[in-house]
Amino acid sequence: MCFLRFILVLILMILPLSSYGDQTEAKKKVKTIDELAAMYDSNSCKECHPDIYEQWEKSLHARSIFGVVSVGRTAATFKTTIENGLKEWPNSGVKKSEDVKIKHFMICAKCHLPQLIESEDSVAYEIVKNLYAFKEIGDDASKNLQKLNIGCLICHNRNAIIHKWTDGYPENNAVYGAKSGDHSDPSHPVMKESKIMKESILCGQCHGLGPNFELENPTQCATLYGSYLWSYRAEGGTETCQECHIQKSKLGHNMQSYRSPEMAKMAIDFDVEAYGHYWRDGSKIIPQAFVKVELTNNAGHAIPDG
Repeated sequence: MCFLRFILVLILMILPLSSYGDQTEAKKKVKTIDELAAMYDSNSCKECHPDIYEQWEKSLHARSIFGVVSVGRTAATFKTTIENGLKEWPNSGVKKSEDVKIKHFMICAKCHLPQLIESEDSVAYEIVKNLYAFKEIGDDASKNLQKLNIGCLICHNRNAIIHKWTDGYPENNAVYGAKSGDHSDPSHPVMKESKIMKESILCGQCHGLGPNFELENPTQCATLYGSYLWSYRAEGGTETCQECHIQKSKLGHNMQSYRSPEMAKMAIDFDVEAYGHYWRDGSKIIPQAFVKVELTNNAGHAIPDG
């Protein structure tokens, strides 16, 4: 029985992304960046949760395919993936930029923009066009790329349920949190409980275990959740991603890592011991210094990741 279970899991891991019984297959796929942005628009959340929205706006989740506002590094990396990856891989089907399809983008977008799978290839073409048109911060191309992000409804709706066959699929008119209830304004979506909203597996969907074997060309990028499970939890650690990156950091939904001084202080301890002396070598007196540095990782995962 264990062997059969292992075989079933293995089959599920190697199936192409499009083979999964994803609810998105039943949805009408969008054709433009604007349509995709509208599908998961977070502006309605801002009305009642301005503080949380302001925190989120400062996070990289708010610019998941563009990157830091002043640089646009993530967008540049997407372009590099096309030039130095897809175009150079002999069996990718990408000879020129116009050949890039949704399935090609998913090697990055599985985490940076998981809702992209709900789009037609025309959206991939539009993203590519903006990636190559982007010249400076504030131009039309950069604004278009910043329309796409990991907004409220990705975590609080789309990715709020892991075990869909047992817990059901996310409802289009629901916002998922730690408890069920009604919004004070009846025009707002109904509140539903997500069993994973306070669990690290919510974050693990993107900050992952390692190679994404379900893709046609598996990628090895985020391994954070894997190291969290196998080094931190396995050794008796109990804190979740949310407890450190939302609560302890006091940054709320501005979930930072190395860019936050608060997170850096919590994550790593330095112990430095140094002393100097003079060493006599015959008639020469040579000054020497000895420095001993002890570095302790207090984080619940490997540093760095990705």
